[in-house]
Amino acid sequence: MPRPPRELPRKLGLLDSTNIVVGTIIGSAIFLVPSTIAQNIHSVRVTLAIWVLAGVMSMFGALAYAELGAMMPVSGGQYVYLTEAWGPLWGFLCGWTFFLVARSGATAAVAAGFATYLSQFVPMSPAASKGSAAALILVLTLVNYRGVRLGATVQNIFTGLKLLGLVLLIGSTIPGNPHATLPQPIQTSELSIAQFGAALVACIFAYNGWFVIGMVGSEVTNPKRNLPRAIILGATVVIVLYVLANVGFMRTLTIAEIAGTERVAEAAATRTMGAIGATFVAVTILASTVGSANSTIMTAPRLYFAQARDGLFFRPFGNIHPAFETPHISLLGSGLWSAILALTGSYSQLVSYATFMFWVLYGVTVAGLIVLRRTRPAAPRPYRMFGYPVTPVLFIGTAGLVAIFALISAPVTSTIGLLILLTGVPAYYVWRLWTRPR
Repeated sequence: MPRPPRELPRKLGLLDSTNIVVGTIIGSAIFLVPSTIAQNIHSVRVTLAIWVLAGVMSMFGALAYAELGAMMPVSGGQYVYLTEAWGPLWGFLCGWTFFLVARSGATAAVAAGFATYLSQFVPMSPAASKGSAAALILVLTLVNYRGVRLGATVQNIFTGLKLLGLVLLIGSTIPGNPHATLPQPIQTSELSIAQFGAALVACIFAYNGWFVIGMVGSEVTNPKRNLPRAIILGATVVIVLYVLANVGFMRTLTIAEIAGTERVAEAAATRTMGAIGATFVAVTILASTVGSANSTIMTAPRLYFAQARDGLFFRPFGNIHPAFETPHISLLGSGLWSAILALTGSYSQLVSYATFMFWVLYGVTVAGLIVLRRTRPAAPRPYRMFGYPVTPVLFIGTAGLVAIFALISAPVTSTIGLLILLTGVPAYYVWRLWTRPR
C-alpha cells in the first residue's frame, strides 16, 4: 500500500471552487424565503432593495474571507483564520460548534429537505423519509471519501443542474411570456423596523455559505489567485440570480399571493409553465439540495482535519488516505454524525441553536482580518479586501445586528446556542490537558 501523502493535493480548479461556493449558497431558500419577505414587506421596490442590500452585506463578508483565504490557502478555512488572529481557543470553538451543531446540523437539514421533495415522487413514511436523508448523507460521504476530484465532479453536475433550473424558472417569467402577468405597480405601506429587520435577516440567511471554499484552501490550484476569484465570482452569480428570481416572482404573483404560500417558486412555475411547473420546481430543488449537501460534506471535514493536525481534535481525523488522498477519517466521522442527526430528527433544533453562533463567529472572523492587518502587516496578501476598513466594519456591524435580532426573536434557542459555544471553553482546556505530552 502506498504511503499517505503529508498534505492534501491541489486538484480543485477555479470552476470547481466557484461551483462549491454557488452550490453551497443556493439550497432551497430562494424557493421558499420570498414568502417570509412578503409577509413583512408589501412593496416591490423595498423587497428588491432588501435582497440587494443583503447581497451587498454578504459580499462584504465574502471579500474579507477572500483576503484571508488568499493569505492562508490551507485546509480549515475559518478555523485557521480565527486561530491566527485570536489564538487557538477561538479556532477550537469554531470546530467544536461546527462539528457538534452548526455544519453537521445544516447537512442533516439539507438532506431532510431532499427527502421531503423526493416524497412527492416516491411516497414515504416519516421513518423512510429520515432514512432517505441519512442515506443521501452516507452516499455523498463515500463519494467524497473516494477522492476530491470525484466529489468536485458531483458538485459541478448538481450545481449546473440547479443553475439551469433557476435560469429556466426566471426565463419563464420574462416579459412576453404568454402566461406571465404584467409588472405590478409599486406598492407602499408603513414599514416598521421589526418588519424590515425580519425581512433583511431572512434574505441574509438565504445568502449563507460563501465562507466554505476556504476550508478546502489547501486543495485549490493557484489558491492565491483562484480562492478570491471563486468567492467573489460565486457570490456575484448568486446575488444576480436571487434578484432576478424575485423580479420574476413579483411579475407572476401578487405580493399577497407570495405571502400566502410557502412554496413561492412552485406557485410561480405553475402559473407560467402550467401543470408541469410544480414538478419542474421539485426536481430543481432536489438537484439543489444534493449539491448543497455534497458541498457541505466535502468542505466541513477539512476543518476538523486541520484542527486534528493541531492536536485539538481526535488525531485520526488528521489522517490522509494513502490511495484516495482525502481526509477519510474526518469525512467518515462527520458523515456518520450528520446521518445520526438526520435519523433522529434532532437537526431541526440544532440548526435553530446554530443561527446565533454562526453570526458571532462570522463577525469575530472578519474582525480578525483587521487584527491581522495590524499584527502581520508584512504577510503576503495577493488579494486585499475592497473598501477596507469601511467594508469589514460594515459587515461586523451586520453580523452583530443579525446575532442581536436572533437573540431577540428567539431568545431561548439563541441562549442555548451561546451556551453550546461557551461549553467549548472548558472543553478546550480539558483537551489541552488530555493531549499534553507526559
